[in-house]
Amino acid sequence: MVLVLGLFLILHGLVHLLYFGQSARLFELQSGMVWPDHSWVFAGLASPESIRVLASTACVVAAVGFAAGGAALLAGQGWWREAIAGSAVFATVAWLLFWDATPGNLTGQGAVAVLINAAILLGVLVFPRPGLVT
Repeated sequence: MVLVLGLFLILHGLVHLLYFGQSARLFELQSGMVWPDHSWVFAGLASPESIRVLASTACVVAAVGFAAGGAALLAGQGWWREAIAGSAVFATVAWLLFWDATPGNLTGQGAVAVLINAAILLGVLVFPRPGLVT
């Protein structure tokens, strides 16, 4: 159970690197995708290039947090819960800030990750599992 959960958390973190690639314009996750250029929070305040730098940084921070938390769980470190909870909250807030505020293409903008983050938070904070490092 610990192995599966730890690997899942690490892989969830690595998925954030796909969004890093999209925001840094290393590749397109979907043809014509311009995420995060039209962020409802930042579009009127900063250039698309600045928004992409902010989003890229946020994606890397989230990826590192999830990967570190998953690795800490696998290594038996007691701080894994805080790292995962903080990463889930951070990644969700970042998604909300960089979302373009339209209901279209929510999946391509990371809405599934928000649902996964909610499930992770619920699992880590509300339903601690026996046998996992506390």
